[in-house]
Amino acid sequence: MRIANGKVVDPANAETGVVRDVVIRDGRVVDAAASEGVSETIDAKGGVVMAGAIDIHSHIAGGKSNLARLLMVEEQRAIREPEGPFCGCGGGLGTMTAHAIGCRYVEMGYTAVFEPAVVAANARHMHAEMKDIPFLDTGGYLVLGNDDFLLDLIASGAGQSAVNDYVAWMLAATKTFAIKIVNPGGINAFKFNARKLDLDEKNPHYELTPRKILTTLIDAVTQLGLSHPIHLHGCNLGVPGNEDTTLATIAAAEGRPLHLTHVQFHSYGTEGDRRFSSGAAKIAEAVNKNPNITVDVGQVMFGQTVTASADFMSQYRNRGIASPKRWIGMDMEMDAACGVVPFAYKDKSFVNALQWAIGLELFLLIEDPWRVFLTTDHPNGAPFTTYPHLIRLLMDKAFRDEQFAKLPKAVRKHSIVGELAREYTLEEMAIVTRAAPAKILGFKDRGHLGAGAVGDAVIYAEASDYEAMFATPAYVLKNGEVIVKDGEIVGLAYGQTHQVAPDYDKGIETKLDRWFDEAVGYKASTFKLSDSEIRDGQGAVAHATMRAS
Repeated sequence: MRIANGKVVDPANAETGVVRDVVIRDGRVVDAAASEGVSETIDAKGGVVMAGAIDIHSHIAGGKSNLARLLMVEEQRAIREPEGPFCGCGGGLGTMTAHAIGCRYVEMGYTAVFEPAVVAANARHMHAEMKDIPFLDTGGYLVLGNDDFLLDLIASGAGQSAVNDYVAWMLAATKTFAIKIVNPGGINAFKFNARKLDLDEKNPHYELTPRKILTTLIDAVTQLGLSHPIHLHGCNLGVPGNEDTTLATIAAAEGRPLHLTHVQFHSYGTEGDRRFSSGAAKIAEAVNKNPNITVDVGQVMFGQTVTASADFMSQYRNRGIASPKRWIGMDMEMDAACGVVPFAYKDKSFVNALQWAIGLELFLLIEDPWRVFLTTDHPNGAPFTTYPHLIRLLMDKAFRDEQFAKLPKAVRKHSIVGELAREYTLEEMAIVTRAAPAKILGFKDRGHLGAGAVGDAVIYAEASDYEAMFATPAYVLKNGEVIVKDGEIVGLAYGQTHQVAPDYDKGIETKLDRWFDEAVGYKASTFKLSDSEIRDGQGAVAHATMRAS
């Protein structure tokens, strides 16, 4: 396959609009001069060619997704009409079926998406559901930081080496890719009647602070040699004044790599008559000064969605503002928890509109596009289908100002969005949606179009209306095969599951065998997933890790 005459935007290879051909053979990009054997050519003249987009944080599979579907059953009856032989997809935007998720993502040019919250007890189901997601490479981040075995290890003084072995065993057992922490120690503390837990406040049972849990797991990930740093959902999500907690968390990393997820929900001050204000400027300044910190934004967009989070402490607090008035809370014994609360973000609401503005402030104030990622924390801030609209807000100041002017006067008074002149370029948009995600995940063959890269490519018809441009690519290729043409899915393909399996001292298995027998109630050997349980199609990709000294 030859993609000819397109304007290639490939920041990983310092190409910011080079008109050249891209040739894909046997599913991989090869030197464009290798014309021999090219059987098909796409003329991309007037178009922009990018690598397939990568979403590092989107809740696409697992227990939370299914609880949300159960809770919002009326959305499951909203069947979307098929757009071709491969796509009869059901579900609302926030609670789409697994198949619909793959369809909607690839229609926008995404070819890899990562599930950021895999509870270990649900890992088997998460992988089973990801088998049903077409088109996308996937992988999961294992949730640790509230599991009793880990907390007991830390509290008993077992030492960093024992923690490292446990983390490595869990990654291998669940076939996941990275470590996610959700409200470190707070979910566990909720079970002992705590309703809040700040960074230096002790868990009422284990007497561990979130800081201690966080730094111990940062050290584990670093010493195990994982590519992706700790993926942190910090303390006090959604609480006015949590900007101070976020700044303290950045300091707690002490220069070690740390990724702060959906940071918009952690960037709130308490200024003004309503005691709710933007902390985006302070957070962005701290990110700019600390090159070890990366963030994804978790942008709020207006409309109906459903919030689903392992942070049961936060979801319990928010249950009273559910819309519609229903919610689910679930405890996974000795592992984690889950809360599902439907919500409608309204542009006339002071809080919701300011959340929208805070997200944009973060995008526009963080200077390095390699350290900020485009997310809505699907479905928590908004469905991922709103990405094209968000892209236009970032790339088109006039359009952004027009939308900002529609917000209540009180919101405009409390936000600097209108003062920010920055417009993202095509190169920067390719960075935040392709090159930077590939880099933070440690991928050498994704997020770019250089020789050796996988043949995932997207051709956009360049237009001044960036929302229309990014919503409907002219072509999407997966491994060199055309799967979307003129916005219509024309072929079916399945991606790969990415996982890691660091080495560990096998001595940890004796302790875990006893723990599963006595505390959990079934065998550790049953808990561990087998290779045969990973998705069909191209199967799994095991990424190498290297223990650091």
